[in-house]
Amino acid sequence: MLLRCNLPISGFLLFCFFFTIVASSSSSLNRTKHVFHYHRDVSALLRFKSKADLWNKINTSSHFCQWWGVTCYGNRVVRLVIEDLYLGGRLVPDSVNKLDQLRVLSLKNTSLTGPLPDFSGLVNLKSLFLDHNSFSGSFPFSVLALHRLRTLDFSFNNLTGPIPPGLVLSDRLIYLRLDSNRFNGAVPALNQSSLHTFNVSVNNLTGSVPVTTVLLRFGISSFLKNPNLCGEIVHKECNPRPKFFTPVTAAPPPKMVLGQIAQIGGARLSRPNQNKHSRFFVILGFISGAFILFISVACLIGAVKRRRSKNEKQKGKESTAVVSFDAAETAEVAAAIEQESEIEEKVKKLQATKSGSLVFCAGEAHVYTMDQLMTASAELLGRGTVGTTYKALLDSRLIVTVKRLDAIRLAGVGRDKFERHMESVGALGHPNLVPLRAYFQAKEERLLIYDYLPNGSLSSLVHGTKSSRATPLHWTSCLKIAEDVAQGLSYIHQAWQLVHGNLKSSNVLLGPDFEACIADYCLVALATNPPLTSNDGQEDADAAAYKAPEARHKSLNYQSVKADVYSFGILLLELLTGKQPSKIPVLPLDEMIEWVRKVREEGEKKNGNWREDRDKFGMLTEVAVACSLTSPEQRPTMWQVLKMLQEIKEAAVMEECELVMDSSNSESS
Repeated sequence: MLLRCNLPISGFLLFCFFFTIVASSSSSLNRTKHVFHYHRDVSALLRFKSKADLWNKINTSSHFCQWWGVTCYGNRVVRLVIEDLYLGGRLVPDSVNKLDQLRVLSLKNTSLTGPLPDFSGLVNLKSLFLDHNSFSGSFPFSVLALHRLRTLDFSFNNLTGPIPPGLVLSDRLIYLRLDSNRFNGAVPALNQSSLHTFNVSVNNLTGSVPVTTVLLRFGISSFLKNPNLCGEIVHKECNPRPKFFTPVTAAPPPKMVLGQIAQIGGARLSRPNQNKHSRFFVILGFISGAFILFISVACLIGAVKRRRSKNEKQKGKESTAVVSFDAAETAEVAAAIEQESEIEEKVKKLQATKSGSLVFCAGEAHVYTMDQLMTASAELLGRGTVGTTYKALLDSRLIVTVKRLDAIRLAGVGRDKFERHMESVGALGHPNLVPLRAYFQAKEERLLIYDYLPNGSLSSLVHGTKSSRATPLHWTSCLKIAEDVAQGLSYIHQAWQLVHGNLKSSNVLLGPDFEACIADYCLVALATNPPLTSNDGQEDADAAAYKAPEARHKSLNYQSVKADVYSFGILLLELLTGKQPSKIPVLPLDEMIEWVRKVREEGEKKNGNWREDRDKFGMLTEVAVACSLTSPEQRPTMWQVLKMLQEIKEAAVMEECELVMDSSNSESS
């Protein structure tokens, strides 16, 4: 009895014991999972920084959730937004793609290179921005597995290969930009009603654009600069396949062939009939055949008589039918010939338009025509290495800069090569580059249309003009201009792997806020012939002074990023001293600093701040000398130059803050 009473109690205690063990095990398992995910996020971010952040832009001294651009929820990374930092590295596997709680990933304009990794681990990702970088390789098919993805931007990269047709299944996409790459193949038949932004301009896509409700809504502006696209949406006729190229399909076998074979086989396999009643059937068949033959002859005689009586009427009807048939056939052939003529005429007009009209760069509004440009009043601004520059005032009171390229220097450049190069140059977009808006070519005439900047060139600011004298620039102005130029050159080198090739003070223009903007970039690459000899020996000497030593002894088309760095160094010395490039000596660092000091003292005898600013000018001189070293390998890259200038600026700001603090403390005491 006692045992029976204790059994339920014992079972209950045993249940409580096992429940406690299970609960504690579950809690321990959850803590283990949390620690595991925590460490995985940390290691993913650290690997991302080690491979992508070559210039140590991201500060990792604090907790990873407090890094710049990182947002966490429950110690899990949900947003990684790092933009315009010029990281310069690669996006390697086992880094950001391990952040399985990530909702937003934006690394736009960070100068990342290399192929794109596998993104299939980002199962919660909703927005992916990797535009304005230098990613190469093909479209990552792993993106198609991200079923929550709503925003995708791969624009302004170097991606190649086809656009995957599987994008039509991404039914949550609202934003898709793949423009300014090198994608080829066909355009997917996208028809998601959710899609509100779409662009595949400036690629190598081919074939007919699918006519879907969604693609019709975007129109031709989403397909610009794909010369091999055709169809209704892009307003270009697709070449019809000639009839004699139509594949001939074999005629299907007669429907009864198989049945006849089966019947033959069945006849072969059937048993022979018995002789019983065979004679009866033979006699009956003979009588029936004779009767049928008699009836047939009688019908034939009657038909011949009726045919003779109606012969005349039938001949008249047949002649009328023949005439009407011939007329219908002639009309049909004439209509076909007329239609083909219309198609040929449209193609000719399209080709004529392409060869004789302005080609606007991707995303640019067509605010003027070639006729308006040709009738605009023009003013000569100057003659450069690859052409002559004019200021044009259009009827709309819009002012643009028109550069007429030298036909002799570009004589060996074909039409297709020129278009491809201008598409690349027109895709460049940076605050410190004068934007290329449109271009034109017909026969030997080639024009480039840029924005007009009203404040003149850096050369005029440093050396003065006929109507105004120059004054020495303050060190802060020198630093600001040098940083602007370094920003633009760094963008050309790192983001697009291009070379300026002709950097000089006359090719640096001043914007509305006196920001420095680089002009005439990436044009020397098209020059195939040497420039004509100038009558001005000083101009030739200054142009030669900007050239790196290795460029003077090699071919006329020699270009490199390190040669641009050398030109930047000469430009910086020109800024600091106000001297023409041909008057700048080649000196060691200590002697160059001393020479710059003497020049500044001569130019600023009335400036009492020279002694206070001597150290700043010395630091800028060090940067200029490092850039203008004889050996290309010893020169820094433009990213390193930019970092040096930014460190000088930060040091100056800190010094100013300390001076303000000291003055406020002395006043209070």
